[in-house]
Amino acid sequence: MPKVLLYITAKFFWIFLFYNKDFNENRAHVHVGKKDTNTLCKIWLEPQVEIAKGGDLTEAQQKEVLALAETYRDKLLKQWENFRAGKTIRIIKIKK
Repeated sequence: MPKVLLYITAKFFWIFLFYNKDFNENRAHVHVGKKDTNTLCKIWLEPQVEIAKGGDLTEAQQKEVLALAETYRDKLLKQWENFRAGKTIRIIKIKK
């Protein structure tokens, strides 16, 4: 499960990642959670950014990660392209 983006604040951090089993899925998406999240949130990146599955995240957390996915959509899509092409994924670290 390659991590693609870490969004770090003083209180917590969000982990954005791809599942290796998603390699063959055509629609770009990312899974998001915190360190102790059991079921991750799934976010579609195309044709528009939207929640596919909320996972263990609260509605407020879903809104937060959705906004982050929208903000970093272009970077996440580039990571998706690299993932699908079998290229190296570099983790994007955002500290706030």
